[in-house]
Amino acid sequence: TVGFLAEFIRGTPLLVQLYFIFYVLPDFGVLLPPLVAGVIGLGLHYGTYTAEVYRAGIDNVPRGQWEAAKACNLNATQTWTHIIIPQAIPPMIPALANYFIAMFKETPLLSAITVLELMNQAKSVANTYYRYIEPITLVGAFFLAISLFSVVLLRWLEHRYGRIER
Repeated sequence: TVGFLAEFIRGTPLLVQLYFIFYVLPDFGVLLPPLVAGVIGLGLHYGTYTAEVYRAGIDNVPRGQWEAAKACNLNATQTWTHIIIPQAIPPMIPALANYFIAMFKETPLLSAITVLELMNQAKSVANTYYRYIEPITLVGAFFLAISLFSVVLLRWLEHRYGRIER
């Protein structure tokens, strides 16, 4: 059932998932506030994708490292904290950062379930004053600034914690 749920989440658009969580679940007695439904929707959606990144990162650690840890009589906690995780994380950084940026850029979808997010507020200001260029451009610039900052942070993390082959 976990595999089916993961494939369902990966195979359907985020907007459909948000609608399902916010508008369909109340028919089954699960009533969630808009922000909670949005956080759950984004978390489930991106959690299924990042889980695959984590799995691939851990699978990328050579089998010999696991065997060496066992030969050195390290327990499971020591093996994970000192051997596996330090080798698995650097290759994961670019993919995880890309998912973070994508998730950030998809937050305007939360307005579809009545979450008052930034883009929705900009549209509200634009509709009130009949001036669309300024608020929409400001929000676009904000999203761009955060995305560019995230890219700079990604490059720093790549440089600091691991070499990424290109």
